[in-house]
Amino acid sequence: MKHQSRQENLIYLIVWGLLFAAPLLSLYVRTVNDPTLIFDWTEVFLVWRKFAVFLLLFVLHSVFLAPLLVHQQRRTLYFSIVAAVLVAFTIYQCNNRPDFKRPMGHRPPPHMVEGHRPPPPPDEHRPDMPPPIVGERDILAIVVLLLMFGANLGTKYYFRSRNDHQKLLKLEKQSLEQQLEYLRYQINPHFFMNTLNNIHALVDIDPAKAQDTIVELSKMMRFVLYEGDKDGVPLTRELDFIRTYIKLMQLRYTDKVRIDLDLPAEVPDKTIPPLMLIPFIENAFKHGVSYKQASFIEVKISLGDESLRFSCRNSKSDVPNPEKGGVGLANVRKRLNLLYDHNYSLRIQDTPDVYTVELTIPI
Repeated sequence: MKHQSRQENLIYLIVWGLLFAAPLLSLYVRTVNDPTLIFDWTEVFLVWRKFAVFLLLFVLHSVFLAPLLVHQQRRTLYFSIVAAVLVAFTIYQCNNRPDFKRPMGHRPPPHMVEGHRPPPPPDEHRPDMPPPIVGERDILAIVVLLLMFGANLGTKYYFRSRNDHQKLLKLEKQSLEQQLEYLRYQINPHFFMNTLNNIHALVDIDPAKAQDTIVELSKMMRFVLYEGDKDGVPLTRELDFIRTYIKLMQLRYTDKVRIDLDLPAEVPDKTIPPLMLIPFIENAFKHGVSYKQASFIEVKISLGDESLRFSCRNSKSDVPNPEKGGVGLANVRKRLNLLYDHNYSLRIQDTPDVYTVELTIPI
């Protein structure tokens, strides 16, 4: 707000500086082009005195009156005071007309010299007309004052709208960050809940494998604790996390479950939101593995110039998993919408035998 106020005041300073410099430059140019003229500061001071009145009214309007309308929305008070200022300015203009006031030291016109008969009026029977109450110059000065007030209001409304827009963008960014943080806190417990369930099952099946699983889980916890709260992690770290997770899951299942993992050999120095892909793989293990029949899970990740293509296919178990789920996938959809808006592609094909997920995101 202070930065915008400095910008606004700088604009006013430049405009008024140019206005006060205009008569000075104009007189200088005339004296240069006409050698018979001399540079007379009196003429410049006369113009500056007129400008000073407008400057005083401008400061009054900018500092005290305009905020009543722009910031406080007190329209009645604003227009009442502006109307009073216009009336006072009109009275001042009418009482300070250069046409009807003769500066001291000036020689009077010839017809006013003693002994000199003034020229007769064009019509002897027409009475002298008094000067108008509000002259042409007075009307012009009032119009200039109104335009000056209008320009001041327009400038203040511009800076206020820009300030409101910046506040809105800041609030939207804060809201986005809060939503993403909330989703990350949901994903992490959901992920560990499934992983601990797997370890619990392994303790009874094979205690040695359970110990290996705990070691692998510690690596994964380290990644989640130190990388999971970041906006982006190196792509290599995310792929290593996926390898560790699938290795941990393979300890639980027999050879009846075919697990294929196809990751790129060379990984560029890119970043990706952490734990973005793992919920799809979790879902594949949760709903695609059967202990009674052969099952498969196929995970493939390929990289383009500016995009990552993720594919996950899994068989569908003949017995639905009774565990309540869907939190991870729902959160991934929300994260994708918040992070990429419409700049991503997510296709899900759910057939009676195979469940397929294809995701393309920019990196």
